[in-house]
Amino acid sequence: MSISSVKVKSLSHSYICAAAGGGMEKIMKYNCLNPIAAVGLNIFTDAYEKTESMNDAEVVLVRSAAMHDMEFSENVKAIARAGAGVNNIPLEKCAEQGIVVFNTPGANANGVKELVIAGLMMASRDIIGGVNWVQTVKEDSAVDKLVEKGKAKFAGKEIQGKKLGVIGLGAIGVLVANAANRLGMEVFGCDPFISVDSAWNLSRDIIHVKSRDEIYRECDYITVHTPLVENADPNLNTKKMINKDSIEKMKEGVVILNFARDLLVNDDDMEVALKSGKIAKYVTDFPNNKTANMEGVIAIPHLGASTEESEDNCAVMAVKELRDYMENGNIKNSVNYPNCDAGVCTTAGRIAILHKNIPNMLTQFTGAFSTVNINITDMVNKSKGDYAYTVLDVEAAINEDVAAKLAAIQGVLKIRIVK
Repeated sequence: MSISSVKVKSLSHSYICAAAGGGMEKIMKYNCLNPIAAVGLNIFTDAYEKTESMNDAEVVLVRSAAMHDMEFSENVKAIARAGAGVNNIPLEKCAEQGIVVFNTPGANANGVKELVIAGLMMASRDIIGGVNWVQTVKEDSAVDKLVEKGKAKFAGKEIQGKKLGVIGLGAIGVLVANAANRLGMEVFGCDPFISVDSAWNLSRDIIHVKSRDEIYRECDYITVHTPLVENADPNLNTKKMINKDSIEKMKEGVVILNFARDLLVNDDDMEVALKSGKIAKYVTDFPNNKTANMEGVIAIPHLGASTEESEDNCAVMAVKELRDYMENGNIKNSVNYPNCDAGVCTTAGRIAILHKNIPNMLTQFTGAFSTVNINITDMVNKSKGDYAYTVLDVEAAINEDVAAKLAAIQGVLKIRIVK
């Protein structure tokens, strides 16, 4: 039995059909740029095949691999980051090539939350200093007596009754706020873009404030859980938002925790504040050449999501997102294209169009089908910034001629025949 492969420019798959079989099987190849948990990869069905070649892959899974200098072949349709941060992926470049980039928000939230709570404890009680000191006297035969005499210099404070400010109430921030509240802290939360889901999950005991300044003034501990955003509006900008100006507004001896993004904090200003005592401790999950050598810093080697459970959860969510996109054309948790849920296709055909968010696109799409007398039964169109996504369900099989007409429309970036 001979096998033939037919390609159409910017379509979703190479269709591989058995000449005598009468059926058509879509073989989809995936590539892993980093090790991805098997519990996630096992969700792929027999319709998916792993490839070591990035150029042959239609979907790509990644964790920390740097992708900014990569060139993407026309085969690549989607990239899924098994984690929340996407700084290692060229989002605009992908959008321009019609490549949907997914992330997995919330999948590692519990792992990060637990480490934030541990960070609170380590910053309040000099646990690390005490443990390290014991190692220096452990060979002494009177170590038990030395411990009783020396422990006073490692005394700390309890967090119960203290004020914690949580900047950013996404999946992680909400869990941190609720956990700290249950530990007896008075918790303040700030997020101008809080989602409905996060608002529902937030304890009613959390004090919601409108500006970060209120947290700076009121709180003994401040933990940041925002994305990295550069904006001319200081109320929206988060890049280096912990800086000289914001630190001046804070209480004397405040503790800062950063388990979100390295660049949320100005390291030079942090160093000055630590030396003066304005900031008592800085806990960061992103050590660099400067912070790793700064007095008063507890530097953790990016362990926030480094748990077996988090890695499994991220892998499972990433694969599910890719499968739903490739098999149904649905987009969930994309960072460069709009979310879109068209459900499962029940008509003869479905086509997905990734295009620029410009006028008159829908008229041209429907016109392409009308010229070949194919009726559109349902349509979903969503936009996000400069980019848009349209899914069309039709009453007849979609052939190469229709796909070519759609692909030729000015502003169309990629066409995918889903069914």
